[in-house]
Amino acid sequence: MKIAVLQASSQKDKNPILEKYVRSVAEQQGHSVINFGVFPGETCNVSYVETALCISFLLESGAVDFVVTGCSSGQGMMLACNSLPGVLCGYVQNPSDAYLFGRINAGNAISYPLGLQFGWAAEINLQSTLAALFDGPFGAGYPKGEADRKKADTILLKQINAGAKRSLAEILPKLPPEFVKSVFGRECVFDYIKKNGMNKAIIELIETK
Repeated sequence: MKIAVLQASSQKDKNPILEKYVRSVAEQQGHSVINFGVFPGETCNVSYVETALCISFLLESGAVDFVVTGCSSGQGMMLACNSLPGVLCGYVQNPSDAYLFGRINAGNAISYPLGLQFGWAAEINLQSTLAALFDGPFGAGYPKGEADRKKADTILLKQINAGAKRSLAEILPKLPPEFVKSVFGRECVFDYIKKNGMNKAIIELIETK
């Protein structure tokens, strides 16, 4: 999988930590990791809502397969992501959350609390959480005795998630122009999509902005 790392400006100091532990776990299993920031040295102010729209574009375009993100509590980013097309984001704060999300829900993004209770030895929990997330194939079901039912429920949930949301092309004209302009100012994200995206309609949409 191609795994993206990105978060809003409010927790930009945690970006190197997030990237470090995503790489330490994911690259051992043959996944690649792309870090889109926001980086500690940047002076821009990117909100969690703007970041969520970037995540939607990354996933809908097929430029990446999975996203690791977060905000101060993790909740706002999860809600923002799940409001947008192409994203099924879980809120995970510990290894059991992450393991069950991966095995049962098989979504394509997680939001981690990067401020709340992120104190002494927080990196240990983060690394353990990411290790549990990628521990085995997504969507395998859990527990084993109920795996078939869990898989069926996950398929249904993804169908509902996709059917209940409008496309990005429909959404963008309804959003405040200054908000959309700010999102597209995240050039590292959209340049990557143009080069690596698989969805031509999304790439054409980006090129009109």
